[in-house]
Amino acid sequence: MTAFTLSEATAKALVRASTMGRPPARSGAPHPTGARVRRDSIEAGTFEEAFFAVPAKGETDRLVRAARAALDAGRRVKRAARAEGRALSAAERALAAMTAGAVRVYEELCTLARLNRGRVYPSYDHLAQATALGRATVARALHVLEDAGFLVRQRRFARVEGEGPQWAQTSNAYRATWPARLAALLPRWLRPAPVPDCAVQHAADRAVDMAAMRRGMSCREIAEASVGGALGRVLAKLGAALDRRDDSGRESHDDAQPLPDSFKKGSNDVGLVGQRRLA
Repeated sequence: MTAFTLSEATAKALVRASTMGRPPARSGAPHPTGARVRRDSIEAGTFEEAFFAVPAKGETDRLVRAARAALDAGRRVKRAARAEGRALSAAERALAAMTAGAVRVYEELCTLARLNRGRVYPSYDHLAQATALGRATVARALHVLEDAGFLVRQRRFARVEGEGPQWAQTSNAYRATWPARLAALLPRWLRPAPVPDCAVQHAADRAVDMAAMRRGMSCREIAEASVGGALGRVLAKLGAALDRRDDSGRESHDDAQPLPDSFKKGSNDVGLVGQRRLA
C-alpha cells in the first residue's frame, strides 16, 4: 500500500482540480493552454475573402420571407403527415424543425449581411442580446438553419499572443444561402427563377478556361491560389522546390520549338557518314 504525506496529497489534489474540465491531449497530458479548438475550424483571416459574398439588392429580404414561409410550411407538413399517418422525409423533417426562434436569428444574420456587405461573424452573445433569446436557443436555431440549408457556417480559431504557438476558438463566420433542398416544399412564388441558358453556357466556358489556366500554372502558383495561411506558405515553398527540380532536371516538351531545316540536314549527313564507316 502506497503512503502519501499531507503535502504530496495536497499537491495531487491541486493538479487534479486544475486539469478538470480540460480535454486530455493525445499523450495523456493536460492541454498546455487550456484553449480548445473545435474540429473543422479554420484560422481567422485566411479564408474570409472567398467565403463571404456581398448580397444582391433585395436578396436578404427574399431570404427572410422564405424563412418565414418555411416556418408556416413546416407546420402544415407536420399536420398533414399526422393526419395521413406517414413518416416525414428528410427534407420535410428539416422543414418541420424550423422554429420562431430560428427565424428571428436568421433575420438578425440577414440584417448584418445587408449592413456589412456580407461579412457576418457575430458571437453567440451578440445574437442572444439582439434577439432576446438564450445562448442555448441561439445554438439550436443555428443548427436548424444550417440543416435546412438557409445558412452556411464555418468555425474559426485565432492566434493568442503569448509564448509559443497558442490558439483559441473565436466567433463563427456565416453566409445566408437559398435552401435548395426545400425549394419544392416552399410556395411557388418564393422559388428562384430558372437560370438562363446563356448563363449556363458562360459558366461552362469559364470552367474550361479555369482548367486550362490551372494546367499552365506551376506548383507554387497552384499552392498559393488554393490554400491560404501558414499551410499555404509551406505548400508554396514545397511547390517552388518542385518547380526548381523540374526546371533543372528536364526540359519541357509541351510546346517544343521546331528544329530548323539546316539542323535536320546536318544531322542526316552525319548519320550517313556514320553508316558508311560501319560498312
